Amino acid sequence: MWLNQTKVLVRNVALDPDEQTSELVEHFFKVNHPDHYLTHQVVYDANKLTELVNERKKIHNWLDYYQLKYARNQLKRPSFKTGFLGLWGNKVDAIDHYTAEIERLSKEISTERQTISNNPKSIMPAAFVSFRTRWGAAVCAQTQQSRNPTVWLTEWAPEPCDVYWNNLPIPYISLAIRRLLIAVAFFFLTFFFMIPIAFVQSLANIEGIEKALPFLKPIIELKFIKSIIAGFLPGIALKIFLLVLPTILMIMSKFEGFISLSALERRSATRYYIFLFINVFLGSIITGTAFQQLNNFLHESANNIPKTIGVSIPMKATFFITYIMVDGWAGVAGEILRLKALIIYHLKVFFLVKTEKDKEEAMDPGSLGFSTGEPQIQLYFLLGLVYAVVAPILLPFIIIFFGLAYVVYRHQIINVYNQEYESAASFWPDVHVRIIVALVVSQLLLMGLLSTKQAAQSTPLLIALPILTIWFHTFCKGRFEPAFVRYPLQEAMMKDTLERVREPNLNLLSFLHDAYVHPVFKDHDGSDTDAASEEPELGPELVPTKRQSSRKLLLPSRADSSSSSHLTGV
Repeated sequence: MWLNQTKVLVRNVALDPDEQTSELVEHFFKVNHPDHYLTHQVVYDANKLTELVNERKKIHNWLDYYQLKYARNQLKRPSFKTGFLGLWGNKVDAIDHYTAEIERLSKEISTERQTISNNPKSIMPAAFVSFRTRWGAAVCAQTQQSRNPTVWLTEWAPEPCDVYWNNLPIPYISLAIRRLLIAVAFFFLTFFFMIPIAFVQSLANIEGIEKALPFLKPIIELKFIKSIIAGFLPGIALKIFLLVLPTILMIMSKFEGFISLSALERRSATRYYIFLFINVFLGSIITGTAFQQLNNFLHESANNIPKTIGVSIPMKATFFITYIMVDGWAGVAGEILRLKALIIYHLKVFFLVKTEKDKEEAMDPGSLGFSTGEPQIQLYFLLGLVYAVVAPILLPFIIIFFGLAYVVYRHQIINVYNQEYESAASFWPDVHVRIIVALVVSQLLLMGLLSTKQAAQSTPLLIALPILTIWFHTFCKGRFEPAFVRYPLQEAMMKDTLERVREPNLNLLSFLHDAYVHPVFKDHDGSDTDAASEEPELGPELVPTKRQSSRKLLLPSRADSSSSSHLTGV
């Protein structure tokens, strides 16, 4: 966390025809943050270079495989066909072919690197800016830098391991359009997904199936088949529908343009929870009611609809008990056994693994999937709150799930999964909001249920519950949320002071010089090629510029505040 406390990401840099982006960023921050600016690293559009580097790694892996194969049996040179999956095409010497491919790709990579370095269009209007102190970085990241609020936009830079490099070249102006398109797509995905969910829920009604498909009645009446249809089939079918959903949501989040892995997972988790809330929770209640009491919706007045929904909540307790066992209990058991990972590993070993490096990559456990695991856990928390009063029989199943999940996930996090990034508990505000939503929903549903019973007169007294819950959320939001989104200047100054006392000779530039260089550049030569990385001199200096409007600007000293008025137009 120390590294990104002095790093700021600036986007939508106001371009100038007389200066390159790197010079423009250096000039802007030397003028406006003269005492705290240290260095910067511009953002390159290296997506094509990344593809070439990845392709060369794959080709090199094939070359290692065939060289190892030849070393074991030198009587015969390995060969393969160049067609699809090696089934047809010209038969060539494998080692010579892949050696030539690596040489070709190396030349293309070198050419692409030169193109990126020499072509100004490859430099995006964004940069990672380093500061000498946390205080200077906090001021820059949390204030408006220009009169025009749409340019020189600053935010805290994610940690280097948290950066999602593919999205950095996306122009800032297109982010709003992308997010609008994804919002519309997510709306249709969520509500059109109700169609298969409705069909799944209708399977729980055996009588409805017999009426629609009377020729299946002899089979359905079998005790074993009936127990499967009524008990496990709805939950299993629903789980199959939900398997591909996290991948779709992650693709949507990447298209939106988020620049950090943690932000991608937070957005995917939020959408996944909304999807589960609407389709699994509300969809199971409302859709099930629509199938079982369709005549009531069509012929009764609107005043009776809350009564119909209120009656359906306890009716769906059996379905949710089954869902908790099929999805929750079985999911926790599958997590500790890691059957899915084991099967995938053996499939990779059988079809894909060619070298020891491939085997190591196949054995990589990855990181804990916050974008799927956290929303599922909060869905069970919602079910526990809703049914705690309505149908307490569901609570033991919820408690068993949370007990198993605590033991299993604690073990997995400590001993199995890798930590992909550090986001400083940025998930917690979203978790807190969803807990409050679960409380409010459970209170409103309890009010709706009591209004259908003989305790209808006591329902108005319960209005205070959601009001107090929302007030509590507002209080917590104002008291605790700033700790997750802002960095107090007092805290920054205190840490800077302690650091100067404990490490007076600390060279920040040695740590920050290549911390945010794109990985493909590090893989090539291990250093940053950005020319704007030299440590600036201390004290007042002339800041040269290529602009025609003003050639040189005098930087103000700490004691001279009168000259600050001359810099307001910069």
